This record gives sequence, structure tokens and C-alpha cells, in this order.
Amino acid sequence: MKKTRRQNLKAAPATNGTADTADHDDVSERIRNTLAAAIGEGALKPGTKILEEAIAEHFGVSRTVVRGALGVLESDHLLERKRNRGTFVAEPSIEQAKNLFEARRKLESMLLELVILRATSDELDALERLTDEEEHIHHHGDEKSKTVLSGKFHIVLADLAGNPVLTEMLSKIVARLSLVMALYEEDRKDDCGADHHRMIVKALKAKDLRKAQDLMDHHLADIEGRVRLTEGQGDRHTFMAVLENFS
Repeated sequence: MKKTRRQNLKAAPATNGTADTADHDDVSERIRNTLAAAIGEGALKPGTKILEEAIAEHFGVSRTVVRGALGVLESDHLLERKRNRGTFVAEPSIEQAKNLFEARRKLESMLLELVILRATSDELDALERLTDEEEHIHHHGDEKSKTVLSGKFHIVLADLAGNPVLTEMLSKIVARLSLVMALYEEDRKDDCGADHHRMIVKALKAKDLRKAQDLMDHHLADIEGRVRLTEGQGDRHTFMAVLENFS
């Protein structure tokens, strides 16, 4: 049966609405990825206020779309909404920091077991080349590049375990720990962890799980040793950042 003009007109808004929703979803993801990357790389520090209007203007969307994107980052604990004040980059508590470090240790140890079972020699060779890139960045790159590449090693390693759920879990933990380091790190070493990473890969190639886990534990302990989880340390970092910016 032939459709009437009125029926066609009724059908049109549904198609446009679906397209608009898809466009909004795409922009929302871009907003989330942009802010998550800025937080992970230290460009957005803990306690920084998120300017919804500026984000809406930059991406050409409504503040409703922006709030939806921010809500996802809040659920991932990268942002926190303060009543009557707005949304800010999260400031993990000391207890949260301890829990994150503990969770990362357990998760990375489990991932190593799966990597030995499932990773191919070609994949481990590619991981080893990543440590070579780290070494180059360590000598010739800036701090931002070192931080990004060091975190990338752990995510690529997790991918080799063949379990996307565990990789996602680790990615979220690493992202939240970037805030912990920004708030509580005291001993800033000029070290991107390339040596530790290379030794871990060597143990994985030799199928020596115990050694790989011991090396990873030592590596993560080194990272944890750089922070001082005491009351006031976070405030000190915030104040020092102000001095650096204005002096």
C-alpha cells in the first residue's frame, strides 16, 4: 500500500532523531576521551574546575550533552561534582590511593599469568620494541612523553592477556592513579621504568611466571615509593603548583 504524504512526514523526525543521538554519542565520547587524556597526562590537575560552558562551546554542543559526558567520568572517579560549586577533577583520598595501589598489584600479577598462557612470540617482540621506544624517550623526550609511554606499556601488556574486561579495569585504575601521583608524589625520579619493563618482558619470553611477577611487584613498589600518603601532602602539592605558575 502506498504511503500518504502525512505518513511520510510522521516518519521523518524519527530518522533525524536517531541521527542526532548518534552524533551526540560521538561528541560525548570525544569529550570524555579529551578530558581523560588531559587528566592522565597531568594537564588537568586534581581540584581543577571543569568549565562546562567552555567545553560546550569548543565542541559545538549543548551543556546537556556535556553534562552527560562528565557524568560518565564521574562514575569512573576521574571527576567529582561538588554541590552548588560545579564539577572538578577528582582528588583521591589516602584510603582510595592505598586501595588503588593494592588493586593494581593484584590485577597486574593475574594479567602476567594470562600473558604467559596466551601471548605469541611476535606479540612479546612488539612489547619489547615498546621498551626500546621508552629508552629513547627517556633520553630525548619530555616528561609528558615519558608518562604517556610508561602507562602505555602496562595497557599493551594487559591486552596480551586476551581479556578485554581486565584490560578495561586496569586502564581505569591507572587513570585514577595518575591523580594519586599528581597529588601525593614526593620523589620525582627521572626514570620512565624502561629497564624494569624490559626485564619483565625477558621473563615473559622465558615463560618464567614467578620471576615476571616478582619483577612487576618490585616495579610497582618503586612507583608507590614515590608517594607520601599523609594528610596535607595533597594540599602542599596544590600550593606548590600555584607557586610554580606565578613565580
